[in-house]
Amino acid sequence: MFAIRLSADEGPGTRVLLVDDSAVLAGGDDETAELRSTAEDAGRAGAVQIFPRPLRVPAKVLLAGAGAADETSLRTAGAAISRSAADDEPLTVLLPDNFPPAAVRGLAEGLWLGAYRFHEAPRPPRSAPVTLTTTTPDAYARSLETARVTAAATWLARDLTNTPSAVKNPAWFAAQVVAEAATRPGVTVTVRGPERLTAEGFGGILAVGGGSATPPHLVELSWNPPSASRHVVLVGKGITFDTGGISIKTRDGMKLMKKDMGGAAAVVAATLAAADLSLPVRVTALAPLAENAVSGSAFRPGDVITQWDGTTTESTNSDAEGRLVLADALAYAVAELEPDLVIDLATLTGANAVALGKRTAALYSHNDDLAAALAAAGEAAGERMWRLPLPDEYVDYLHSDIADRHSSPSMGAGSVVAALFLQEFLGDRADRWAHLDMSAPSWAEKNEADLTKGATGWGARMLLRYLLTA
Repeated sequence: MFAIRLSADEGPGTRVLLVDDSAVLAGGDDETAELRSTAEDAGRAGAVQIFPRPLRVPAKVLLAGAGAADETSLRTAGAAISRSAADDEPLTVLLPDNFPPAAVRGLAEGLWLGAYRFHEAPRPPRSAPVTLTTTTPDAYARSLETARVTAAATWLARDLTNTPSAVKNPAWFAAQVVAEAATRPGVTVTVRGPERLTAEGFGGILAVGGGSATPPHLVELSWNPPSASRHVVLVGKGITFDTGGISIKTRDGMKLMKKDMGGAAAVVAATLAAADLSLPVRVTALAPLAENAVSGSAFRPGDVITQWDGTTTESTNSDAEGRLVLADALAYAVAELEPDLVIDLATLTGANAVALGKRTAALYSHNDDLAAALAAAGEAAGERMWRLPLPDEYVDYLHSDIADRHSSPSMGAGSVVAALFLQEFLGDRADRWAHLDMSAPSWAEKNEADLTKGATGWGARMLLRYLLTA
């Protein structure tokens, strides 16, 4: 990531002036007032106007719309600024006096997030620094550091999700987590391979990964500071590629399935970020990893699977595989980790996109306080969600004649029923659990605001924002 620094002195390169609906926020003069008056829609968040100034210093002025000048608007403005400048072009953004720290955080996050490119893309990422000029640089140091860690976590989640599945098998993903953990004091990681998964009875993970030449794994990543008074367990679906298995997907349904581990990427990134910020909360991330492939050893529709807790699941659709690996991880978390709260993230159902579109995740929880806190964290982080119900009468949809439950009944309400299936594994923590179905917002079809085309890293920012207040 390129450097963003705070300074009382104007840095080199292009001068960036933030503009709201009525005026230039800082650094305005007669010339910039005239430039602003000729610019169309100058104050809209994300609007950028570039004005060359030949033979003068600086040689270019960039007017960036700041909208309402709040954190969300400034995040959008920062991303637009990054995309409007050359990668080797230093920038100086002039900040007004008494600018809110949250606005600086949003601006910095946007600058970093808008500059993201997947590392295998031919064009290198931005390298030139950005100077934020303010009369009180020390007042924003914490905001800038939090923004840096948040953006780095999002970059990591995006990188993991964007990596092609020919590289990104379960063992590769686990190795990336081990390497990241090794650079952070106080972070520990345990990786269960197929032999240990078999010995410990993780039947759902083994069933889903049984058809692949690359066997399944379970990653357990922990940040446990001595000052921690709460323990939050984060569980993320980690299907490194999903063919649908024997219930094979269509070509169009399969082409983006390298993103089916977006939940695992988010929980891992958020946990590492919690360590980077030395947050006083214990965080454990569980990433059940498997490739759902088609072969003679793949699990079949109609199979009965014994989950980690000893209960059985009838599965008549091998493309409803994510809930099987999550079920093992959730049951293990509740029984062995003694969490105060459990939050799972999963690219689980297409029904989420039908109900809520591309930018909004579905939120399920019996706990009003937890649901409200997560929704607020998502709103602040720019990762929106909407709460949906968990109706008791729909639990009957899970009835099976031959097992303890059915994983994929054809009764409609697909996202709701998937959440109710997961609820079965929470035991006495069901009232301290939240499930986020985030398949649609995990991927962006184009650059938009702080999102870059491809994997969005959805959930990493929201979870870190939540953990900052947990």
